[in-house]
Amino acid sequence: MTRQPPRVERVGARAYRVPTPGPEADGTLTWDATTIVVVHVEGGGVTGLGWTYADAACVPLIEGKLAPVVTGRPLSDVPAAWTAMQREIRNLGRAGLVSCALSAVDIALWDAAARWLDVPVSRLLGRVHESADVYGSGGFTTLSGDELAAQLSRWVHELGIPRVKIKIGESWGGETGRDLDRVADARKVIGDRAALYVDANGAYSAGQARRIAERLLEWDVTWFEEPVSSDDLAGLAAVRFPGGPDVAAGEYGYDLPCFARLLPVVDCLQIDVTRCGGYTEWRRAAALAAAANRDVSAHCAPNLSAHAAVATPNFRHIEWFADHERIEQRLFDGCLDPAGGRVTPSMAAPGHGLAFRAEAAAEYAR
Repeated sequence: MTRQPPRVERVGARAYRVPTPGPEADGTLTWDATTIVVVHVEGGGVTGLGWTYADAACVPLIEGKLAPVVTGRPLSDVPAAWTAMQREIRNLGRAGLVSCALSAVDIALWDAAARWLDVPVSRLLGRVHESADVYGSGGFTTLSGDELAAQLSRWVHELGIPRVKIKIGESWGGETGRDLDRVADARKVIGDRAALYVDANGAYSAGQARRIAERLLEWDVTWFEEPVSSDDLAGLAAVRFPGGPDVAAGEYGYDLPCFARLLPVVDCLQIDVTRCGGYTEWRRAAALAAAANRDVSAHCAPNLSAHAAVATPNFRHIEWFADHERIEQRLFDGCLDPAGGRVTPSMAAPGHGLAFRAEAAAEYAR
């Protein structure tokens, strides 16, 4: 007799605001804290865990809008629950906070289904790779020269991560001299063998970005992320040239049409599993990229991204983002170790293998 799947019994969410060690900035934004919205899905004696890095406004969206259409559905039918949520939020608009809320619930549903089946999320998604490459990411424009050198040295020389990324585009592209000095300094710290990436967070104009891209070749920079706004498709196309750094964008992709628009003008498509619509939409976006002969790279949320990464044939690497590494290590048990530049999600632990540390999170609760 076929075992009938249990039903989703409860969906709950709560926001936590975790301060940064000090003021942080990139080319277009400053911040002193990061908010994480944690979701629990209960049913069949298991609890699934998901989260998104977004505003606390996601909590009422989850509990008031998404939870009612998920509760009572078969725990194992995650795509059906995702479709119901997508239909429910039609008049709210898909992009932005709504998609972040949807993502957190979807991730928790996949985790719950995998735990009930007693398999890893990566196996339930369809594991392709044993492990996934990572790159160290941070390099905030607020870091002093010594602080930047220490961060880069930790990644490359202590942890053995052979890929690192720093922020440029300071003050909306108003400090290009300092940008290039920091790139040169980063290359000196990491040596000639490690890959060096940069991220302008959309700070430059198209003309600026093209000129910067040509200079980046001096330090063998092979990845130029959001040289212009990801909404500027013509600008992204203008920055690409034969032999230049790979142009990447997609972290603000909240739905499938957005990824489809980006694919012709990027060399690698970024996907954020906590923004795009969760693991369900990740799979569809990765398939779109494969059809265009593009790799995908995971934007942030490293410990959640790892399971999607090893289940994606056309996968390049995970962004091991400094803020999210710190938060996930503090709030969750079972985090992966990026030492050596690769992570391998466990095949023994059910779900994504992470457990929420409620006591550690209590002081940050909103």
